[in-house]
Amino acid sequence: MHELTHHAPCPNDLGPLGWMHSVDLSTLDDAHLHQAKRCLLDLLGVAAGATRTPLADKAARFATTQHGGDRPLLFAPGQASPTGVALHGAWLIDALDAHDGQVLTKGHAGVALLPGLLALPEIEKLSGRAFLALLVYGYEVATRAGIALHAQSPDFHTSGAWNALGVAAVAARLRGFDVETLHHALGIAEFYGPRSQMMRCIDHPTMLKDGSGWGAMTGLSAALLAEDGFTGAPALTVTSPQASATWQDLGERWYVHEQYFKAYPVCRWAQPAVEAVLALPAEQRDPARIARIEIVTFHEGKRLHVTHPATTEQAQYSLPWSVACALGRGTVDVAGVCGELDAPDLKALAGKVEIHEDDAFNARFPAERWARTRLHLDSGEVIESADYEARGNPDAPLSDAEVLDKYQALAGPVLGDRATRLRDVVMSLEARPANDLLALLSTPCSTASRVR
Repeated sequence: MHELTHHAPCPNDLGPLGWMHSVDLSTLDDAHLHQAKRCLLDLLGVAAGATRTPLADKAARFATTQHGGDRPLLFAPGQASPTGVALHGAWLIDALDAHDGQVLTKGHAGVALLPGLLALPEIEKLSGRAFLALLVYGYEVATRAGIALHAQSPDFHTSGAWNALGVAAVAARLRGFDVETLHHALGIAEFYGPRSQMMRCIDHPTMLKDGSGWGAMTGLSAALLAEDGFTGAPALTVTSPQASATWQDLGERWYVHEQYFKAYPVCRWAQPAVEAVLALPAEQRDPARIARIEIVTFHEGKRLHVTHPATTEQAQYSLPWSVACALGRGTVDVAGVCGELDAPDLKALAGKVEIHEDDAFNARFPAERWARTRLHLDSGEVIESADYEARGNPDAPLSDAEVLDKYQALAGPVLGDRATRLRDVVMSLEARPANDLLALLSTPCSTASRVR
């Protein structure tokens, strides 16, 4: 099995490019690998759960008809080229808004990194430990690229704009690029990465989601182009003086440990309101007694305004619907954002939600996202919560047991017994060949439990 040891030493003046090229990934400790396994399991659970969305079939159909090749798709029938596999896999994970993210990027890295890595045939020669190490490496590059791009660009762009650089770096590392070719790959990914309007998709939710399908495809394309001599440097988010502060502590601060895990399959900005609602005693939040629901949150959360979603995309970007599911079902799950959009009780609750923004909460965004709720009961009584953040942030992470439970809830109904086998392989992957994992990913999911 192939291991990822260090390359020839690079001059110190190469900065982050030198680190990306020469860091010895074989020395990553157990804490890094354990966090990588948590990220991997979470992403695979979301991918399995996302096969229940309408986008799943469209993504597979487009990849197989327009990106012909012999690489297997993730949890879907058919094959595609490496770029098609990357596009499909990231589209699939992005179709269910339950994947990990990072607050300073205001977006998601793993959604593109995992499909980009699975797309390349070289992974079949890797040990499981090397596979996990590449994920850690990808989170490091992608997250820093996202922070740097947000600092340099005045608009709020989708994750595909910067997670493309993480995919390009992983592909370059796996295929043994020299520093110059790596730089061109990053530059191509940065230039072609989809700097699409995130708030447009917040205001008008559609299957475009967070641009990560295009980000994964772009990042892998960038690496393959650079390998063929296509030029694209410089990558300004990596090498410009303005970006230097973002990269200066490489190897000391590891961003894989600063990813959050979502408890619910909806936009992260809606989840503080869900936590505020669920924190109230059950006897005080009886839906039959609620006359009005006030949510106080930050501006971006208020933009999640759709009250009665007609599609799963609208439901996943709806704060009123998320609150309605929390009150009416005691949680927010895949059924709530896919199969119950016509439920009369949920529609009635969503119609009672009023959203207000708070200047103090606005000032704490994006590093922190807060909400509180006031339930106005039919008796005239007002029940108010404390201020809440979403669960799963690095300072209050989901436990291993919670990550496992979330995975099982998403993957079990779709994969059946295979969900348990896949869980066991992922959680012992550092002691296995990567092929043990790959063998469980290419077989299509059952369609029996899909929600339309």
